Amino acid sequence: MSEHPMESGRRKLLLLPALGAALALLGGAVVPTGPARAQSPQLHSHRHRFRDAERWARVFDDPARDAWQKPDEVIGALGLEADDVVADIGSGTGYFAARLAAAVPKGRVYGVDLEPDMVDYLAERARREQLPNLVAIQGSADDPRLPDPVDLILLVDTYHHIEDRERYFRKLLPSLAPGGRVAIIDFRMESPVGPPRSARIEPQRVIDELRAAGFRAVQSHDFLPHQYFLVFQPAS
Repeated sequence: MSEHPMESGRRKLLLLPALGAALALLGGAVVPTGPARAQSPQLHSHRHRFRDAERWARVFDDPARDAWQKPDEVIGALGLEADDVVADIGSGTGYFAARLAAAVPKGRVYGVDLEPDMVDYLAERARREQLPNLVAIQGSADDPRLPDPVDLILLVDTYHHIEDRERYFRKLLPSLAPGGRVAIIDFRMESPVGPPRSARIEPQRVIDELRAAGFRAVQSHDFLPHQYFLVFQPAS
């Protein structure tokens, strides 16, 4: 039986920001091309549904990820205020969401994911780590279902999984508070870790697609060894 197109889109979006960490921590090798691709563990992991959140958390939240993901530097570069409201789209087990919640103690963080097990895991993590301002939300493939306007929307290694990106980001415009920003972090084409190169997106293409969706690039950071880091605001 063929897979329904919407389910196919859901599967792609379920790969979340931590997918890149999984690929790196599962070997850190370049994704192979040609006949060897059929046996690639990286490609196999690219199709996981991540139903076992506790098992994946051991991979996604492995401290070894910090060396190249540089989460504290990323959050510092975002220049958050203590009362900001942030959405982490593709939050997974909360690698960034938990840190963001600590960075905005008077604000709120919405950790958005499509996979119910990940949403449950994040809600439990918020309770366990005493982060009452971290709220887990189950989004859909075309709508993060944010309940309130936010000051920042963060997508880490998630952008390339969104199929109709122009439409998706146009729908996000009303979710931004005045002065709100969108930050996109994703794998460079030349990075030795991450998804297959055929799935990666050049930063200039991201800029062009966001421009078509009504945004303008306002900032770029280059301190991440494997990823680009772009910041956008509404064009008008």
